[in-house]
Amino acid sequence: MDLIIRNASLPDGRTQIDIGINGARIVAVEPALAATASQEIDAQCNLVTPPFVDAHFHMDAALSYGLPRVNASGTLLEGIALWGELKPTLTQHAVLERALQYCDWAVARGLLAIRSHVDVCDPRLLAVEALVEVKRRVAPYLDLQLVAFPQDGLLRSPGAFDNLKRAIALGVDVVGGIPHFERTMADGAKSIRLLCEFAAQKGLRVDMHCDESDDPMSRHIETLAAETHRLGLQGRVAGSHLTSMHSMNNDYVSKLLPLIREAGVAVIANPLVNITLQGRADTYPKRRGMTRVPEMLAAGIDVAFGHDCVMDPWYGFGSGDMLEVAHMALHVAQMTGVDASRACFTAITQTPARILGLEGYGVEPGCHADLVWLDARDPVEAIRLRAARLAVIRRGQVVSRQPAAQATLALPGRPASVNFKLCR
Repeated sequence: MDLIIRNASLPDGRTQIDIGINGARIVAVEPALAATASQEIDAQCNLVTPPFVDAHFHMDAALSYGLPRVNASGTLLEGIALWGELKPTLTQHAVLERALQYCDWAVARGLLAIRSHVDVCDPRLLAVEALVEVKRRVAPYLDLQLVAFPQDGLLRSPGAFDNLKRAIALGVDVVGGIPHFERTMADGAKSIRLLCEFAAQKGLRVDMHCDESDDPMSRHIETLAAETHRLGLQGRVAGSHLTSMHSMNNDYVSKLLPLIREAGVAVIANPLVNITLQGRADTYPKRRGMTRVPEMLAAGIDVAFGHDCVMDPWYGFGSGDMLEVAHMALHVAQMTGVDASRACFTAITQTPARILGLEGYGVEPGCHADLVWLDARDPVEAIRLRAARLAVIRRGQVVSRQPAAQATLALPGRPASVNFKLCR
């Protein structure tokens, strides 16, 4: 074999497992693998997982923080306005370079698959062309899936639907939308119908920004579920954000969750940015904005987490670390039980991989040899520590290494160093 990772712990709880790799594929996953390889890694009983997957991101805006100015109010609407001011000054080169830099950050953190929305309301499609080129360049080490996103509204922005169709023709993969930003609720519902019909005609997936609002009457997810059911798009549609659901009454939600489940619509929450942008008009009690993740999981709905933004007009923080995203989700959703905490890890690995339709994802024979070796024993510890990525492997090749987190102390009567993984 080309590479064997020995003594690995896996996300499903198996321990002391060896992973054999030939070329770009996993060929064996078993204890005490009786084989040799030209390269071996002793995982030392630490966690080896499939790579992290970001189900919702905006790479065209990433790393543009402060351009043309900082979001003073911290609101979603000021962020949209800032992006509108920035768009006329964008160049393909600037978008491309910032996106490539972000992809480097992502790989170093074991994030090897990203679904990025890209604004199609600029008729130049400058950002679209830039990210299509980024997708081509990073393909050897990162799966980049693009969503045609009419940021200013499909019906509200002149020519947006034609631009979206042009973007799909240029190589964008998924149909996006933003119904709550249309002029009326009726226009929002119409935009969903038009976009889902287009996706059904073209055989494409759908991922819509949906109800990113504190208004409990923003209920476009209901329409998205209905259109998914009507058009037979089950398993190909995701509703992103759904923050209005945190303000809805329980009677309505008790009807809504079964509709989402019946339609096979997945949900993508964005914990870091949802809790930052939402509730800005509240005094106290102050709503925190993230959608009802535990209730959705209990209803059998696929829920993934996204980073959404990193250093852009909406969010001035972030580093491409999906463990930070899961860490925030765990706290905000109060998912602190062992099973619930493990579900937060699944929401940045297996579930988003399924939503994106990634082929060959996992730690089983026949899967791509895409793996992350973490300085943690299990998924819960990985989230708790935002564990170091000791090695990141793409198609059987080690593409990134990082030392374990350790401090050297000089305290009387105490050990000279502390491995943070063992701290309790």
